[in-house]
Amino acid sequence: MDESERVERSDAEWRARLTPRQYEVTRLEGTERPFTGRYWDTTTPGTYRCVGCGLELFSSGTKYDAGCGWPSFTAPVDPAAVEETPDDGHGMRRTEVICRRCGAHLGHVFDDGPAPTGQRYCINSASLDLEEAEDAGSESGSGSGSDSDSESDAGSDSDSESGSGSGSE
Repeated sequence: MDESERVERSDAEWRARLTPRQYEVTRLEGTERPFTGRYWDTTTPGTYRCVGCGLELFSSGTKYDAGCGWPSFTAPVDPAAVEETPDDGHGMRRTEVICRRCGAHLGHVFDDGPAPTGQRYCINSASLDLEEAEDAGSESGSGSGSDSDSESDAGSDSDSESGSGSGSE
């Protein structure tokens, strides 16, 4: 990705642009609770874009049900779209996934995914916007539109995360 595409905004601009939930997750590295995000169980075909800058991140074609409660993907659309950095927070060794264009915290990647990559990109719904494929229609589980996450689950649930297939984002 060309560095000239980098999106920089002030904290005030991020707060004005994002919902409180999106801000907490993408700018403060928060984590939504499992099974609460709008995309964890959607099967709607389309492209998942960064909620902060619109960069194409993941395709519904690589999304699968990992049973962990967060949207899971085997690979990003373009490896250059995301940055992966070590994350030693909460007493765990993980790899954080960040949008390369705007620096938004997306989630984490683990080495326990299915073939062909063996990777599980465990991504917070609040960091994504689903652009439905034109022929997607109105399938169940669609989350396009406004962020429907309730403010009651705005607290971080990071302490329950692990690198296994069932408790991580």
